[in-house]
Amino acid sequence: MKEISLLLIHLLTVVARLLGPGGVKGIIAENLLLKQQLLVVCRPRQRAPNLLPADRFLFGFFSLFLRPGRIVKTAVGIRPSTLLRFHDYLVRREYWALYSPHHRGKPGPKGPSQELNPAIVELKLRNPRFGYPRIARIISKTFGIEIDRNVVRRVLAKVLPPGK
Repeated sequence: MKEISLLLIHLLTVVARLLGPGGVKGIIAENLLLKQQLLVVCRPRQRAPNLLPADRFLFGFFSLFLRPGRIVKTAVGIRPSTLLRFHDYLVRREYWALYSPHHRGKPGPKGPSQELNPAIVELKLRNPRFGYPRIARIISKTFGIEIDRNVVRRVLAKVLPPGK
């Protein structure tokens, strides 16, 4: 909340300068862009700070007043490609792209299909002495699907209580 109030005060100052004689939009927008980046970078985090939708919007809005050559030079706290992407979204009026969280799927294997999970659990319940490698071999031979013993272990860990 403190960051937003500070930013609103700076924004009102800029509007007052723009309405007055001799206001230079580019320099003021550059200063506000740098102040917003400083607020984002100073957030308490161990790694790169998460950008809020308001941050994305403000970065794109302030970059509208800058020349493309200056955008790259003013990107101090964030990558220039990120700032240029926000600028491009605002120019094309794609506000949904600024406000969407940009989540991608988790990297790595996705695991077995949902139809295979009951077969693994049923095989373990019928034969409690079978281990993960043996269940994986039986599934591979029966269904013709290559499956790792660790995948079997993860499926059984989700479904069965420990000790079964």
